[in-house]
Amino acid sequence: MAAMKTRLLAPLAFPLLAFLALSAAAQSRVRWTEAQANAWYAQQPWLVGSDYIPAYAINQLEMWQPDTFDPQRIDTELGWAESLGMNTMRVFLHDLLWQQDPVGFRHRIDVFLALCAKHHIRPIFVLFDSVWDPDPKLGPQHPPIPGVHNSGWVQSPGSAALADPAQYPRLEAYVKGIVGAFNSDPRILGWDLWNEPDNTNIPSYEAREPRNKKTLVEKLLPQVFDWARSAHPIQPLTSGLWWGDWTSLKTMPSMARIQVENSDVLSFHNYGWPEDFEAHVLLLEQYHRPILCTEYMARGAGSTFDTILPLAQKYRVAAINWGFVQGKTQTWYPWDSWERPYTLQQPMVWFHDIFRPDGTPYRQHEVDLIRALTTATNGPEKSTPQNQ
Repeated sequence: MAAMKTRLLAPLAFPLLAFLALSAAAQSRVRWTEAQANAWYAQQPWLVGSDYIPAYAINQLEMWQPDTFDPQRIDTELGWAESLGMNTMRVFLHDLLWQQDPVGFRHRIDVFLALCAKHHIRPIFVLFDSVWDPDPKLGPQHPPIPGVHNSGWVQSPGSAALADPAQYPRLEAYVKGIVGAFNSDPRILGWDLWNEPDNTNIPSYEAREPRNKKTLVEKLLPQVFDWARSAHPIQPLTSGLWWGDWTSLKTMPSMARIQVENSDVLSFHNYGWPEDFEAHVLLLEQYHRPILCTEYMARGAGSTFDTILPLAQKYRVAAINWGFVQGKTQTWYPWDSWERPYTLQQPMVWFHDIFRPDGTPYRQHEVDLIRALTTATNGPEKSTPQNQ
C-alpha cells in the first residue's frame, strides 16, 4: 500500500511543486506596495549625494574598464563626499562591460562597494541610459572635445543593440547577472533601471538615433523591470521621470506612466527654478511613495544648492545632484556648449560639479551649506541606512 500511495501522490506532487515555484516567481516580480516602500524609506537617513563619475573618466566605460579603473582615485573622491555628509552616489554601469568580462566587472563593482562602505555611502546603480552617444565602443575612449559638456558619455544599450531584438537575451543576462550578484548586498541603496529612457538627444545625436527609439524602449523597459525583479533584489527598483505633465497618470507621457507604474520608489529629474522643483515634488506626492530626485543642480539654469537643497530637506526628498568633481566629463560647461564650445573663455559660472580635481571646492559656501544641512538632519555621525 505504501508503494501505491507513492505512485498516486507523485503525479500530484509535481504540479503542486510547480505551482509553488510559479507562485514564488510571481511574487518576485511584484512591485512593492506603498506600505513596503514607505517602510523601507522610513529606515533611511535623508539621502544626499551626487551623480558620480571619477575625474579620470570621460564616461562609464572609462570608469570601469580594467585598464582605467582607479580605486585609489575613487577612494580619495569618495572621502570628499563623506566630508559633506553625503551618504549615497548615483553611479552608471554599462551592458558592454558585462559582455566583455562579467567576472571581472563584478569584482570591480565589489571593490567599488567596499570603498563606498568605507565612506558610509550606499550607491544607486544605473543599468541603462538613453542619453548622449548612441554608439558605445569598448577599449580606449576618445579625449574630451574642448569646451563641450559631456562630450564622451555613451548610451547603454547603444542604438544597434536597442534596434536588434536578437541582442535582448544578452541585455537580459546583464540585468539578471548584475542584480542577481548583488541582490542582497546591504551596501547598495537601489537600482535605477533606465536613465531618461525616451531622451532622443536633440540636437547633439538626434540624427544617429533609431527613428522609433521611444517605441523600442517602451516595449523593453517593462521587461527590464521584470528581469530585475526576477533576481529577487532586497533593494528598490526605479526609473526617473524627467519631462511632461505629471498631474495624473492620464496626462503623463506614455514612458513616464510606465516608469511610475513599475517603480517601487519614485524618482525624478529637475533642473528648474525652486518653484518648479517644489511643484513637481507636490505632484509626485499624490502617489504616496518615497521620492528621490536623482538629478538636479544646474547653476546657470536656476537650480542651485542654495535654493533646492533646503526644499529637498523640507519634503524629505532624496537629493542627488549632477556632477561631483571637475574632470573629463567637462560638465562644468553648460548644455549650450554643444552649439557654442567654450574654447576661448570659461563660462561665467560652473554649470555642474562641486570640487576641483585637487579637492578644493568651486564655491566654499555650497560645501558649507551641504555639510550644515546633512549634519542638522542626519546628525554628525555617519549613520548606515538599513537594508529594508
